[in-house]
Amino acid sequence: MRRGTPPGSGGTALGEPAGRAADPAGRTAAAGGAPGTGPRTLPDPVTAELFADRLLAVLSGLRPVHWMLRHTAGRAYDELAWLADRGTLRTRGTRPVVRDLGWFVPRPGALEAFARIGAGEQLRAMAFRLERGRDLRWRCTAVELGGPRMPRADDDR
Repeated sequence: MRRGTPPGSGGTALGEPAGRAADPAGRTAAAGGAPGTGPRTLPDPVTAELFADRLLAVLSGLRPVHWMLRHTAGRAYDELAWLADRGTLRTRGTRPVVRDLGWFVPRPGALEAFARIGAGEQLRAMAFRLERGRDLRWRCTAVELGGPRMPRADDDR
């Protein structure tokens, strides 16, 4: 399986958060029917896949960082540039690919995703957050890879 929730994570289908069950209309409702937890519309699975592939293209050196400028918001562009400069996903020979993808919807209009990136026998982790703007476009607002994080400026705390 190329993409979906990992085995044993509790998710039941591609992109479906643990503890939630999908209805035929493509929405999920919180398990247990807690008050105030009515159905929520989930993002299209293509959205997370598209961003995972775009981020991977930049982080592996296939695309320049500025290619993501319109698709980022806040510190995400700076984080992406910082990570791309370190070249942690650049490989010789085998091109990195997204092997698996999963996500959680913490609130409507936000999506936190993880991707397993494989290049040959090597496996890396990438996490990112997407938020939907007033213009209804999804933008990446945070991106991280396993390893050191970009230092934060004092005014960002």
